[in-house]
Amino acid sequence: MRILLTNDDGIEAEGLACLERIARALSDDPGSSSAKRGSSNEIWIVAPHEEQSGKGRGMTLTEPLRVNRFGERRFSVTGTPTDCIVLAIGDLMPDKPDLVLSGVNRGHNVGEDCSYSGTVAGALQGMAFGIRSIALSQGLERFHDEVNAHWETAEAFAPPIISRLLAQSWEPGVVMNLDFPARPPEQGKEVE
Repeated sequence: MRILLTNDDGIEAEGLACLERIARALSDDPGSSSAKRGSSNEIWIVAPHEEQSGKGRGMTLTEPLRVNRFGERRFSVTGTPTDCIVLAIGDLMPDKPDLVLSGVNRGHNVGEDCSYSGTVAGALQGMAFGIRSIALSQGLERFHDEVNAHWETAEAFAPPIISRLLAQSWEPGVVMNLDFPARPPEQGKEVE
């Protein structure tokens, strides 16, 4: 399976590293189609060069976009998550991906947050290209001035949830949005 990863927190974000581990775990998941074929996923990363949180579905129209190569199938773009998906599919990837994963966002994306979220926008742009697309966000635990993201929670729960979602048929124009609670994985009680 060819998977395209993006985010709105930037190419160096901890959540993007978490998302890459999630994508790699999909081929290890006994329920995933990659595991059944005995192959690993082809993972492409095209993410903003700098944080683009709150940019929604914005596209860069009047300024040049620059693409930086960080390694094989790993690029940053001086633009929004929408720009990243458009450039990845139109110019950087030899073939269209089978799945777009956007995130893992640092902070939840629920309710009104979804309307301006760059993370959700990345998934929406994948959906606009007719690709199954999922936005992922990790809630934040706050203690006075400290903020903690339990990346291990998203990492533990995302692969089996994504595998279950991919086993279902989706109507055109559907995008999935997964939010993980601001707590360690052992405190996760159920999937809703």
